[in-house]
Amino acid sequence: MQFLIRQSGLADLYDKVVAGTRISEEEALRLFESKDLNTVGLIADAARKRKVGDRASYILNRYINYSNYCILSCQFCSFARKKRDADGFQLSIEEIVAKAREALNVGITELHIVGGLHPSLPFSYYLDMLKALRTLDPKLRLKCFTAIEILHLAWLARKSVPDTLRELKAAGLDSLTGGGAEIFRKEIRSAIAKGKESAEEYLDVHRKWHRLGGRSTCTMLYGHIESLADRVDHLSRLRALQDESKGFVGFVPLPYQPENNDIPVSHPPTGFDTLRTIAISRIFLDNFDHITAYWVGMGLKLAQVALSYGADDLHGTILEEHIFHMAGAKSPQLQTEAEMVKVIKEAGRIPVQRDTFYQPIAVHDKSSDAEPAPTSSRSAVLEDNLATA
Repeated sequence: MQFLIRQSGLADLYDKVVAGTRISEEEALRLFESKDLNTVGLIADAARKRKVGDRASYILNRYINYSNYCILSCQFCSFARKKRDADGFQLSIEEIVAKAREALNVGITELHIVGGLHPSLPFSYYLDMLKALRTLDPKLRLKCFTAIEILHLAWLARKSVPDTLRELKAAGLDSLTGGGAEIFRKEIRSAIAKGKESAEEYLDVHRKWHRLGGRSTCTMLYGHIESLADRVDHLSRLRALQDESKGFVGFVPLPYQPENNDIPVSHPPTGFDTLRTIAISRIFLDNFDHITAYWVGMGLKLAQVALSYGADDLHGTILEEHIFHMAGAKSPQLQTEAEMVKVIKEAGRIPVQRDTFYQPIAVHDKSSDAEPAPTSSRSAVLEDNLATA
């Protein structure tokens, strides 16, 4: 291995990472431009091992989209609908609670809730939703809303962003989601998501949440019309905020889904591009503890490979994901816990069930093929629920 690294032309970066020294934006771009994916992966794997050892995590969670009606018309989005569209939907609080109650019966620990910027729902709807879900189980974590949703809710409430966040937190909000970051470079953002919040606004919402003691994840949508330099710029802004606030618990790179939207893309993300983006994210984001391989966007098989390219988390069981699938994702709408544990073990990692904040709930035996007793029953119920969802 050492011989291959020395022959790659990237030995100086390997030495820096092993020594715990931060790489620069110029060095990150150099990694992106390298065709030596295996060496980039070796560097990322060293960074991963330095952070988390041989553990790889997953979470038992459920996605709920309360509505896909949205006042915006982002060019890349296949999820949003207008009130005139026949396939638009809006859930009542009772319907959301029913979905959550079903999911609790199979052992989930987190609800991941986002939606469009609804043209008419009042601020009280969101507060009442959180309060109703909080009464179901005090241990259930509510991970809700993107930064643009928070700005929309602040407008609805006619309050400042910090006051809006305080009120949502008091109602039961545990964590913000990281969605909506897209690409921060102004020119690219305007081309794919005109009318959406600026990069500065996205970062400031998370900054304000972190100042209140909250935690969140963050994302990057890659593989559309951005350049490699744009990706580095995006990662650099996230790293800078993390230096300041230390409030991000994980980073989730999201491969662009090219179908059913208004952005023509000649070369959507390949397996090579996905693995190098995850690897370089792990190397560059030295102040992040966790990098997630989002199996919904890349498929579970490639996500499993990504565990050797810097990723240490596979996200969750999810159940009923809409946004990526409406954009053309061909992955299943759920993964069972048994399958998550299996692929982690096959990759030579120790499976860890985690919570919303990436803290361990249960650690599996790496060498044993036996699964926990609840796993098979959870799998069956999840599959039955999906069939009737």
